Amino acid sequence: MSAAFGLTVVTMVYAIGHISGCHLNPAASIGLWAGGRFSGKQVLPYIVSQVLGVVGGGALFLIASGKPGFSVARGFASNGFGEHSPGGYSLLSALLAEVVITMMFLLVILRSTDRRVPEGFAPLAIGLCLTLIHLISIPVTNTSVNPARSTGVALYVGGWAVSQLWLFWVAPILGAVLGAAAYKAVGSSKQVQSPAEKPEFRQADVARAG
Repeated sequence: MSAAFGLTVVTMVYAIGHISGCHLNPAASIGLWAGGRFSGKQVLPYIVSQVLGVVGGGALFLIASGKPGFSVARGFASNGFGEHSPGGYSLLSALLAEVVITMMFLLVILRSTDRRVPEGFAPLAIGLCLTLIHLISIPVTNTSVNPARSTGVALYVGGWAVSQLWLFWVAPILGAVLGAAAYKAVGSSKQVQSPAEKPEFRQADVARAG
């Protein structure tokens, strides 16, 4: 399962990264904005699109429901803490885990897409990082890192999954902002590489280079 998440990101970044930047994740969009790599005007439209995309992914629910004995009461891979954590981890443990792993995820995203890094390898670094994150944190929270992913399954499960959903928005976003702060602290690149960047940023870089 962990490898599936990582490989999905690798292939999607190569497929649509040149179109939208392939954020797929509200925390990533906010972290890229906080790191000075994404326009603030585009954050909300991206988040809305990400959430709608995941909620509308009912095909996965239909596939899963085709298995005999399937029931959303078993969690449907929803994120949770306390009795709904796969390993029974507490609210505090879940909070710290999601903050730290999302912080590291954003740091990898920002550093691997920095203009000073060789091009073409960022999708691999990001996908491998996400695979590692899932290997580490599935026993703790079922791994969120992505508030949109958490929202999609929580709405199908309802009940406890919806009541605990707040944590899986707050923690990843906080972690993303901390990751952006760490990126800036160790020396950031001001060039935005997403195709969604503002044209004037590119023009400014060209003027400085001339």
